[in-house]
Amino acid sequence: MSEDTIVKDVRRRMEGAIEVLRKEYSGLRTGRASASLLDPIVVEAYGNNMPLNQVGTVSVPEPRLIMVQVWDRGMIKAVEKAIRESGLGLNPQTEGQVLRIPIPDLNEERRRELTKVTAKYAEAARVSVRNVRRDGIDTLKKQEKDGDISQDQNRKLEKDIQSATDETIKKIDDLLHQKDKEILQV
Repeated sequence: MSEDTIVKDVRRRMEGAIEVLRKEYSGLRTGRASASLLDPIVVEAYGNNMPLNQVGTVSVPEPRLIMVQVWDRGMIKAVEKAIRESGLGLNPQTEGQVLRIPIPDLNEERRRELTKVTAKYAEAARVSVRNVRRDGIDTLKKQEKDGDISQDQNRKLEKDIQSATDETIKKIDDLLHQKDKEILQV
């Protein structure tokens, strides 16, 4: 891999972490029901972990209600458990093969809980970015050891990777601050 390719790949992977964070934040509600709210939920199904939308149909018939039509009757308990344990504060009600999930009003306590969830998502993104940085630096060390790049090139590229890491973590912190502000607005 050339010098530029390593740094570009690191930047691309760090941007991927930000995109994942944006997607997770889009699923966090700020008062309205949204099918994307259930996107991060993973269900233990058939010996594997599967996204909720692969075991049932998610719909939003009303602004304060999400419905999940589970395709396999035997999966209802697993889906209900996954939703309850998701940390989103949702309490599904089972009616046959349909789960009705009423969306409670956001009171002050619930808003505080959601800010904790946003912080958890942001920390996961930061960890992902740090892992990308570590992989990039390991690649540089290996190339220096193999004689593909000089020690000076290695130092310069490590600085480039560190500056990309700092920029990305700042973006993550900005997204966190923005989402918390959106959630805490009354």
